[in-house]
Amino acid sequence: MKISTSAKNAILIGGTCSVSYLAVYVARNILSAISPQMIEDGIFTTGSIGTLSSVYFITYAVGQLINGIIGDKIKAKYMISFGLILAGISNLVFTYGAGSLAVAYTAYALTGFFLAMIYGPMTKVVAENTEPVYATRCSLGYTFASFFGSPAAGALAAVLAWQGVFNVSSIMLILMGGVAFLVFLLLEKKGIVQYGQYQKPKGSGGGIQLLLQHQIVKYTLVSVLTGVVRTTVVFWLPTYIAQFLGFSAERSAMIFTVSTFVISLTTFVAIFVYERLGSNMDLTVLLFFAASAVCFLLVFLIRQPALNIIFMVLAIMAADAAATMLWSRYCPSLRDTGMVSGATGFLDFMSYMAASVSSTLFANAVSAIGWENLILIWLGLMMLGVIVALPYKKIKKAA
Repeated sequence: MKISTSAKNAILIGGTCSVSYLAVYVARNILSAISPQMIEDGIFTTGSIGTLSSVYFITYAVGQLINGIIGDKIKAKYMISFGLILAGISNLVFTYGAGSLAVAYTAYALTGFFLAMIYGPMTKVVAENTEPVYATRCSLGYTFASFFGSPAAGALAAVLAWQGVFNVSSIMLILMGGVAFLVFLLLEKKGIVQYGQYQKPKGSGGGIQLLLQHQIVKYTLVSVLTGVVRTTVVFWLPTYIAQFLGFSAERSAMIFTVSTFVISLTTFVAIFVYERLGSNMDLTVLLFFAASAVCFLLVFLIRQPALNIIFMVLAIMAADAAATMLWSRYCPSLRDTGMVSGATGFLDFMSYMAASVSSTLFANAVSAIGWENLILIWLGLMMLGVIVALPYKKIKKAA
């Protein structure tokens, strides 16, 4: 079967973005994967790990907001390549300066800000240079890459000391930054990647008004709720497995790797279900929030370790599937607004601000109320997601 030129171009753009984003998510999942090892070795306490993650999430969130807006004005090759390289350098500073909390917090904060230079511009360049059907497939690729970053980080943590894991990640970021720049330069010269062909429609009012017409409020809430699960719950998963279920740090890292590999398949499950439901985005989001709530309830009720982990993984997968609709369908659909990068950055900003707050709260809640009550909080968030996803207007097919 002959592949069309537009499909080939989409593969080139989407492939470059997906590999770049894999490097991002390996880097941002490292701390989660090696936190049991760092706590066990006395390098950091649970509280300082929680602070590190919160600092990262805050700067990543603010970076998404700032860089998302900038990404509507500056070419993707600069945003993506410089973000990767600078994040790699900051990661190295963190690794060799971890003996000082001030250096560690500052370096990890900068890593978060620089990694936030990638997603908004990447979504924009995909949405504006591929046909809608291919834009969904491309975003599907880098959404998968984001989920696959967790098991990749877990695999590194299972075989290397924590310093080695950070070093490998730093090298990946710097090398990928150079490769991304060269590939985008080539795509621009061939005319495959162009900029500025979509602008805000005349007479559409302000940018906020235009986004309100595209259900930005609803999907902001979806971003916040799924951000807590896909970011914070996954971050604390190795610690949960070690502390609540009683596994060693090494076994926890191994279980985390397998679990997150399964979770990485979520994006394909989400699109499969979405298409079987007639490409109805609202109904798909509603279904997955409900499924996540049911699975968190089973996590609370069933304490047998293997079954508990299975239902925890299913709960996270269902929440991630709702997030897939947001990032793979909703954001690319905004290309006609001319604000794909800015809107995507805003949604990611809200997602990670929620993750930042919840990460600190969850770290303190483990000691104050215990893991059991924390599971009930996660259940409550998914039930709130069901309410948010309810169709207050007649359900329509996604554009």
